[in-house]
Amino acid sequence: MKRRAFLLLLAPAVVTGCGFRLRRVEGIPFARLHLSAPPGSAVGEQIRKALVSGGYVQLVDTPAQAEAVLKLGVESNSKTILSLSGAGRVTEYRLNYRVGYSVTAPDGRPWIEADTIELTRDFTYSDAAFLAKSSEESLLYRDMQDQVAQQILRRLRNLKPQAVTAP
Repeated sequence: MKRRAFLLLLAPAVVTGCGFRLRRVEGIPFARLHLSAPPGSAVGEQIRKALVSGGYVQLVDTPAQAEAVLKLGVESNSKTILSLSGAGRVTEYRLNYRVGYSVTAPDGRPWIEADTIELTRDFTYSDAAFLAKSSEESLLYRDMQDQVAQQILRRLRNLKPQAVTAP
């Protein structure tokens, strides 16, 4: 019994002792941020969750209440054929995922000019494993959405608003 309790206490100690921490959003130079995203935006929802769970930034309802405005554009994804077999069947696809964004001051001054993040993933395809490949495609798109959200959050952390001055 004592051995089991010791092992239960040992696991968290080892994990925290090695420096492991859950991914958090720290160092964003704004206390209040307005997030403007299209309805149903997966990247917008991931950014919202990351900011709210971290507790470092307050999301406000209007740009007038914010110190910065993060605007996300429409997310688009596409799939193109990468290669065909000798029989003319698809063997590989390339998935593309694209999101535009910008960060401005409440008065409209750009802090991060309108930019686009585009990611691609290649994956093999087989008609014999249609359901598995459909699931793999969904997972790859979710992974790209997560990576886009993390890239935008990193760019927000690296932003130096005090260095941006009005002309």
